[in-house]
Amino acid sequence: MVRDTNLMFVRAHLLAGEAHKFHYHPQMEEILYVLSGEAEQWVEREKRTLREGDSVYLPAGLVHATYNIGGATLQFLAILSPAQSTGPTTVEVSDQEPWKNLGA
Repeated sequence: MVRDTNLMFVRAHLLAGEAHKFHYHPQMEEILYVLSGEAEQWVEREKRTLREGDSVYLPAGLVHATYNIGGATLQFLAILSPAQSTGPTTVEVSDQEPWKNLGA
C-alpha cells in the first residue's frame, strides 16, 4: 500500500508456467503493467498477449487471470484502488465454470 493514499501497489513475479488464476476484486479497480516477460492475459472470456510496456485496466468485479507463457520470469505491476475495502479483496473462481476450462 502507498502511504496516505488509496492505492495498493504490488510487484509480482511469476516463474515460467506459473499463473495468477481466474479471480476478481469485488470492490477494487486494477491496472496491470508488464515490466518484463510475456503474459497470456484473460479478461472475462477474452484472451490477449501482453509484453513489456503493455497494460490493461480492470474495473471492479471483472474476472481476470494472468498466465506466464514465456520462458523467463514474468514481472508486472498491479495497482489497485481503493486500498482498503470491506469484505474480501480477492475472490478466486478458477475452480468454477467457465473459468476452470480456460487458460494456458
